[in-house]
Amino acid sequence: MNLIVAVDNNWGIGKDGELLYHIKEDMQYFKAMTLGKCVIMGRKTFESLPNKKPLPHRHNVILTTDPDYKVEGATVVHSIQEMKEETYKYKISDSILIGGASLYKELLPYCDQLFITKIYPDKGYEKQADSFFPDIDAGANWEWCYKSEMKYDASQHVSYEFIRYRNRFPYVYIK
Repeated sequence: MNLIVAVDNNWGIGKDGELLYHIKEDMQYFKAMTLGKCVIMGRKTFESLPNKKPLPHRHNVILTTDPDYKVEGATVVHSIQEMKEETYKYKISDSILIGGASLYKELLPYCDQLFITKIYPDKGYEKQADSFFPDIDAGANWEWCYKSEMKYDASQHVSYEFIRYRNRFPYVYIK
């Protein structure tokens, strides 16, 4: 499984269920990286999607503890084990975790690659996050294997780069 996320320079990912920044090129990157794949998300992440509908042209897997939760056009699972069983139907590289914070923390060790948009807001344009991604630069498991050139979005007052990390010690999947 892989993972995709946009983080600020403090590893913040969102506030009140919303993204901190809406960068057009990052949205296009997200779409390109997930199209035709199995996207895995928690219920809150699903409910933050536009119109609370599954992402089109992707197999949507929603993890929730609510046994009565149903979503037309998506597969709803109720445990990490059920989620793993559902994603075994896909190549490892075709399953992408898209949020939220608690799933990122729990499933991070099972990920092979991380596709991270790192965002650096201009002074005075920083936003306060209430959900965070683990600081992977502080650990030994992850090493970056690609960095794009730094880009700038004047409408959001941020610089950003796309970074791909690889897991130096990935878990072995056991069915």
